[in-house]
Amino acid sequence: MKKFAFLFPGQGAQSVGMGQQLYNTLPVARELYDRANALLGFDLSRVCFEGPEEELDSTVVSQPALFVTSLAALESLKHESPGVVAACVAAAGLSLGEYTALVFAGVLDFEAALTVVQIRGAAMQAASDATPSGMVSILGLELAAVEQLCEQVRGEGETLQIANHLCPGNVVISGDAAACERAADQAESAGAMKAVPLAVAGAFHTGLMASAVDKLAAALETVPMRPPRIPVVSNVDAQAHDDPDEIRQLLIRQVISPVRWEDSIRYLLAAEQVNHFYEIGPGRVLRGLLKRIDRKALCDNVAT
Repeated sequence: MKKFAFLFPGQGAQSVGMGQQLYNTLPVARELYDRANALLGFDLSRVCFEGPEEELDSTVVSQPALFVTSLAALESLKHESPGVVAACVAAAGLSLGEYTALVFAGVLDFEAALTVVQIRGAAMQAASDATPSGMVSILGLELAAVEQLCEQVRGEGETLQIANHLCPGNVVISGDAAACERAADQAESAGAMKAVPLAVAGAFHTGLMASAVDKLAAALETVPMRPPRIPVVSNVDAQAHDDPDEIRQLLIRQVISPVRWEDSIRYLLAAEQVNHFYEIGPGRVLRGLLKRIDRKALCDNVAT
């Protein structure tokens, strides 16, 4: 018996042109973009379809853009394979993608979640602007070795820590710009295959995002949340939660806490006994990570 889980991508998966085919061919997808345009106060669909890339990649735009586009892809799957959607037993989303998963699970309404996502993106951008910082993907080192690298190159008073534990051999660190640069320079001598600085605004999932917490908390307090109809795995602790107040607090903690993606996938494989995944939204990053965690895991992509 197939047990499906849906995975929703996070920031970095966006690309110019995403969602345009869905908008042109699926009325319910077009409605999502139109509702988003009205709520956000700018033409999100234009930026998704036409760019420019620099505008789409900005945190304040990419977060709502990925959220809406992933839900449009979900509508495509509902149209093409309603049985798969009905049989989905659990969901997870990478960072921003957790909001998409919570909408699918019935915890948040579309408009409420989009409002929070817009505030989240703006608050994280403001926190990034306040301190020169960044993120670096360290490839080919296990978690303990990456932690040791951070300890070795972190200067006094600097932040440098694990931000995303994505899969074996793929760990993202995050912190002050100078510390990130030193880590990237010394990664190969520490045994890494490669260090790749990421094109993001700042040090997401660290204490350098602390100034975003109050704004996000205030936004989340204003929106109603319901218990999920299926389990949604939290990035913070790689567990599923039923209590809306607990989910709310975990979403607040998420912006300053490491993303435990590998542990989240292992939870879905073991606790929920998932044997078939769908990556729903732009890109194929999550499928690649899944294969590094479990080579036998099946995963289909829902194109945007």
